[in-house]
Amino acid sequence: MRYVWALCLVLLPRAALACGLPVCLTDPDVLTFAHVITFEDTRSSMGPGHRIDGLLVMDGAQFGERFAGQSLAPTGDHDAVTGAPLPPLVLMSGPPGQNLSVVHMTGNNVLNGYGAAGFPKRRAQGEGAISVLFDRDQSALSFQLRGGEAGQAQVVFLRRDGSLISTLDLTDLGEHAIGFLRSQGQADIAGFVLTNTDPQGLALDNLRFDRPPNLS
Repeated sequence: MRYVWALCLVLLPRAALACGLPVCLTDPDVLTFAHVITFEDTRSSMGPGHRIDGLLVMDGAQFGERFAGQSLAPTGDHDAVTGAPLPPLVLMSGPPGQNLSVVHMTGNNVLNGYGAAGFPKRRAQGEGAISVLFDRDQSALSFQLRGGEAGQAQVVFLRRDGSLISTLDLTDLGEHAIGFLRSQGQADIAGFVLTNTDPQGLALDNLRFDRPPNLS
């Protein structure tokens, strides 16, 4: 099922929202993580960024366009990802020039998906899908969206066998950090697909994951 959230919700007091859904939005500052990917050690450049045509493999996670079994169906300049992944999850990169880039923007590096118009066209930057596959299944995660102009994004959370956990539609996007928490604490988020229809496109930064064990 798909659920729609307005991003003003993340400005509520710092407590997890009792949403009653498979994945809840929460203030990321209430979540403690052992791992963060900032892209600061990744090759980057200004403008269209450093082009990445294959998978971007980082410590704890890989970044690509979609998962094996899924199809790409562009809507205008923006990517839309359709279909169910094949089990187990296998991450796929997009075609050359329609995959990813790392851009140095306002003092730090961010990850862009490139849409169908292709690198280095400005209307393609930030319009493409970004998919993430974790090395270990997660019960929570957070990331920062950069460059939003009050548009929309969709996050699809998947298990390792490719089955769907939840689909969240995010609205009123801006420079937001967003936390996601499995409602019953299950550690079964193996990956996610992020797409958007924001007028200026979106970039991804500061992916946080790996919650410390509860020793209480």
